[in-house]
Amino acid sequence: MSEWARSHRWEVVLGGVLVITIVANAILSPYYLGLDNIVNLFWLSIEKIIVAVIMAFVIINGEIDLSVASVMGFSAAVLATLHESTGLPFVAAILIALAAGALAGLIQGLVVVKLQLPSLVVTLAGLIGFRGAARVLLEDRSVGEFPEWFDRLGQRALLGPFPLAVIVFGVALAIAWFVLDRTAFGRKVYVIGSSAEVSRYSGVDVDGVKIRLFVMSGLTAGFAGVLFAARLGSVRGSLAEFFELDIITMVLLGGVSIFGGSGTMLGVALAIFTVLNIRNGLGLANVDGIIQTGTVGLLLIGSVLVPNLASHIRSRLPFGGPPLSTADT
Repeated sequence: MSEWARSHRWEVVLGGVLVITIVANAILSPYYLGLDNIVNLFWLSIEKIIVAVIMAFVIINGEIDLSVASVMGFSAAVLATLHESTGLPFVAAILIALAAGALAGLIQGLVVVKLQLPSLVVTLAGLIGFRGAARVLLEDRSVGEFPEWFDRLGQRALLGPFPLAVIVFGVALAIAWFVLDRTAFGRKVYVIGSSAEVSRYSGVDVDGVKIRLFVMSGLTAGFAGVLFAARLGSVRGSLAEFFELDIITMVLLGGVSIFGGSGTMLGVALAIFTVLNIRNGLGLANVDGIIQTGTVGLLLIGSVLVPNLASHIRSRLPFGGPPLSTADT
């Protein structure tokens, strides 16, 4: 086994699972390899996978953001409310909706850093609070009739067969890989996730990095919410409800440690493609949506248990070697 394969064991495992999933889907459904289905594979979950990219940064940093789906709904609700009730130009309404998402992230980041509260608790409160705010803004109504150009961006192909959101995901994934693997900021994300206290004593601006990550998470969620509004052509207060399950599953399945400090964008990308293919295959097989969600839930449990169990077993073997790695950080 090569040095790269030894240091990226989990990514190798995921690659194998992905290949098996693709082959199984191709055998089970004659429609699976069709161009329309391949585009739909991404299109129908595109907002989730965009947010999963920034979620990887947050979890590697030793935190978590459970509020992302609610912030998506909140930002979309802000956009819909401004469009319906004010005379603002629609572009200005989009910018305010994005700012609302960033502000949501900033508030949560400040609470985590300044009050030293666990991000799990803070963002769980955010999950409830921002979802409630979205419902207050829209009540039980569905608001739509957006400008035609906005609906077109969300619903039609922009480059070849791919819509704007899929292109955004590809660019975001490439930028995230570069930042995480090739920049000083990326190294700080890893170091803080491994030990915030040691990082602080080493002169790293721990609080600043954490706050920036929460702002980026909120802004990305807000952007994904706006994209979702464009794809649907309307907004309800329940928009993106329960999306956080798939998002966190993709990141943890990608080998990002729930305790922070390790993980790679390659692993996250492989996990994203695996989850999308599993959901797509189940959908083509007419499997009920509840069972699909249950399958994703089992993946979430397995993504936490399997790497830790494998590492524990290997550490007890006399010929052990390195644990099942998620990253060569």
